[in-house]
Amino acid sequence: MSAEIPASREVLKENRFTVWRQTRPFWAGLFTVIGGVPIAYLPYGDFRLGNATLAMQTTAGAGALIIGVLLITLGLTMWFQPIVRVFAGVASIILALVSIPVSNFGGLVIGFLFSLIGGAMSVAWAPAAPVEETADAQHDGVPEASDETEAPWAAGVPEQREAEHHATETTIDANGGRNSAG
Repeated sequence: MSAEIPASREVLKENRFTVWRQTRPFWAGLFTVIGGVPIAYLPYGDFRLGNATLAMQTTAGAGALIIGVLLITLGLTMWFQPIVRVFAGVASIILALVSIPVSNFGGLVIGFLFSLIGGAMSVAWAPAAPVEETADAQHDGVPEASDETEAPWAAGVPEQREAEHHATETTIDANGGRNSAG
C-alpha cells in the first residue's frame, strides 16, 4: 500500500466538489440561503442586552417565516436543480422585495440584500461551454482553440499588405501639396 493513496483520494474528493460547484450557480444559492435565514428568524427572535430584551416580533411573523423558508428552498433548488435557475432567481428577487414590508425591513436589510444579490446572480449565471479537445492535442489543462474562435480578420485577408504607400488627397494637402510617397 502506498503512502500516496490517501492524498490522492482527498484530491479526488476536492476535485469532485470543485466540479460540482462549477456546474451550478453555487454562490447564488449560498447568498439566497443566507438571506432567507434572517428573514425567517428575526420576526420570532429577540435580542437580550443585559437585562433589556429587544423583541422584533410582528403580527406578520407567519408571512416572514414563509418567505424565509421559501428563500432557503429556492437557494437549495439553485444547487440541486440548476436547470430552473432563472425561475428560482426571479422568485428570489420577488420574495426579497416582498420581505421589506413583511419581515422587519427584509430581515433588517441584511436578508433582503443577500436574497436580492443571490437571485440576481442566479438569473445571470450560465453554464460554461463544453471544452473541445483534439485527438492529437496533449491535455495540459488549457482547452484548444476551435476554428470559430479565430480572429475575424484572419480569414481571407492577405498576410502582407502592399509595401507601397500611395498618397491620398488628405496627405497631399497636409504636406503642402507634396507627395510623400514619391
